[in-house]
Amino acid sequence: MVSAQPAAYVDPFVGTDGMGHTFPGACVPMGSIQLSPDTDIVPHNINGIYQNRTYDYCAGYRHSDSTIVGFSHRHLSGTGHSDLGDILIMPVTGPVRLDGYKSRFSHDTETASPGLYEVTLADYGIRARLTATKRVGVHQYEYPSEEAQHIILDLTHSIYGYDGKVCRATLRVENDTLVTGFRLTDGWARTNYTYFAISFSKPIRDYGYKDRHPSSYGGFWRRFDIGHNFPDMAGRDIVSWFSFDEGEPLTVKVAISAVDAAGAVRNLQAEGAGTFDELAAKAAAAWDKELGRFEVEGTESEKTMFYTSIYHTLIHPSVYMDVDGKYRGVDGNIHEADGFTNYTIFSLWDTYRAEHPFLGLFWPDENSDMIRSMVEHWKQNAVGMLPVWSLMGNENWCMSGYHAVPVLADAIVKGTYKGSVEEALAAMAATSKVRIYEGLGFYMDHGYVPLDESGTAASTTLEYSYDDWTIHAAALKTGNKELAGEYGRRAMNYANVYDTSIGYARPRYADGSFKEQFDIDQTYGEGFIEGNSRNFSFHVPQDVNGLMKLMGGEKQFLKKLENLFAMDLAPEYYADNEDIEKECLVGGYVHGNEPSHHVPYLFAWTSKPWLTQYWVREIINRMYREGIDGLGGNDDCGQMSAWYLFSAMGFYPVCPGTDQYVIGAPYLPYVKITLPGGNTLEIKAKGVSDRNRYVKRVRINGKPLDRRYVTQEDILQGGVWEFEMSARPSGNDRLRKPYSFSDNN
Repeated sequence: MVSAQPAAYVDPFVGTDGMGHTFPGACVPMGSIQLSPDTDIVPHNINGIYQNRTYDYCAGYRHSDSTIVGFSHRHLSGTGHSDLGDILIMPVTGPVRLDGYKSRFSHDTETASPGLYEVTLADYGIRARLTATKRVGVHQYEYPSEEAQHIILDLTHSIYGYDGKVCRATLRVENDTLVTGFRLTDGWARTNYTYFAISFSKPIRDYGYKDRHPSSYGGFWRRFDIGHNFPDMAGRDIVSWFSFDEGEPLTVKVAISAVDAAGAVRNLQAEGAGTFDELAAKAAAAWDKELGRFEVEGTESEKTMFYTSIYHTLIHPSVYMDVDGKYRGVDGNIHEADGFTNYTIFSLWDTYRAEHPFLGLFWPDENSDMIRSMVEHWKQNAVGMLPVWSLMGNENWCMSGYHAVPVLADAIVKGTYKGSVEEALAAMAATSKVRIYEGLGFYMDHGYVPLDESGTAASTTLEYSYDDWTIHAAALKTGNKELAGEYGRRAMNYANVYDTSIGYARPRYADGSFKEQFDIDQTYGEGFIEGNSRNFSFHVPQDVNGLMKLMGGEKQFLKKLENLFAMDLAPEYYADNEDIEKECLVGGYVHGNEPSHHVPYLFAWTSKPWLTQYWVREIINRMYREGIDGLGGNDDCGQMSAWYLFSAMGFYPVCPGTDQYVIGAPYLPYVKITLPGGNTLEIKAKGVSDRNRYVKRVRINGKPLDRRYVTQEDILQGGVWEFEMSARPSGNDRLRKPYSFSDNN
């Protein structure tokens, strides 16, 4: 079993190099603050020219770097695009330099655990410690005893930055220990207001700032020496400094708000009381409480992977409101959350697959509030859509489909959404009828997205079709037969992009013809987004048996599925792909990107379900390891980690919108879960190993399971599940197969 403090098994450095794009800094579960070091940041572009290495810095930190430029307060975990890096602080000694103030560091001095990060800045001899509350980042800096203490506060620094990203920034010295201000950035979140309040543990002795790109109009501020000890600082490219007397360590507390500076002050007052050690202890306790819902047996390395994965699933989505419930909406106005917590950072193209089902199963109240936040987004959005990729009160429109819809539908079908179901259904239907959205008008009229209108026409058609099916499922659950019928018809549109002559999905033009000179292994220019036809053609989770018929029957389906894992994808197909490296592949199966995540479980619909058990264990062994490069792809706000957690427990939500989870095989011999209602679930797989990876039979509370899936009710009622493992595969042909839409209509 694990110790009483499961947070001790979390390694925040997992995924901080390679493709993981995680950060090692301090945060609390689903908090607004992710206080972390930024290393050798590369700008997104210089004079409009994209800088290739910027992709390495999506999380602000790269373990292979040897210098730190400072500590900023908001970071994205595991994404393949980025923003934020807000309010950078760097402690320094000696003469103050407003440029070139970064410091070397050694990983030998660096430690990280949930809610705590520490490092020594070698060039200044400063020991830096970071912790966080939901809305406050807490720094403690121990300077050399004889050195004057300085803080650099850089309001221009940004992740994925470029000239002009910061539109305006201000600083106001309220008194000798309190500074407030804001900055407005135009990035992935194109109108991102970040107000802040900073308290210092000792009086400011001296301060000043510089605007590195001042306006050509100076106004009448020239009557003051505004660069030195002037309490009202502003500009487009400002960096400031604050000096303090030597001696005791300096503690800096930074509260953030999207509403106003007064809101930041209230957040600081509500959450910032206490010493650094007291607040760090609270952060660790918060993580232990959430991680402690799970107990596992396994090797030390396996426990590290399991608990680190839970940790990664609980960073995002993140709270996006002040302690008084106020938040800035997508319409730019200030709203007050009534009876719910408002959240942001919805990477929905990724997270609808496993991250939100994981949260909905084990953190249903929080997931319900996230959905309520999405519905409010719909009300405020000028286009009239649920979020596609929601970031800091903005819609950034990244990726394709309308995948908030399956998140809502999944919660409605499983009975975990606490808001108005009728309102949620209205939001789902309205979102699916915005004709100006990426070929959606043509799709509504003709049943597919044409390549003439969208470069990702084939994959977008598949995604719309699945999303539409989830509206059908939610409507059926609520008894709305008319709506269910409408979207049941749309759910079959996936068939319109299948070329039965090759047995794969293929984009079509508006005149109905298929694209010629088509390569099923190529990602770019073939009508798919971040995936090729060989993988994306299996994206029909709502109707696997219907897909099987299109591919020519089970024999052809199995042939294509088995070949996907057994083939060797030629390097030319991923050599120039920013999102994929060889380490992200199992044959031609791309685990490093989300469209394929359900694919290993599709064997459950065939006469060879044991191949799911074989390949899932292979994927875990290759893609999930201890270490800085321990993730075989971007973690994408917890999606990669949620896939691992479900798979390690032995089941996976192939089709969110049903109440079913397809059986695979446990990776660990024992998992015990304290469920939201208070029941406990024990999952036992005695003797499971790389050799004994096959499931001979499953017993739920002593009764043999007669199907290849479990349900939401099976899980939540708790009890004991026993997986009898074997070194030999078993087809179990008598077991009922999972849901397929065309079998039920």
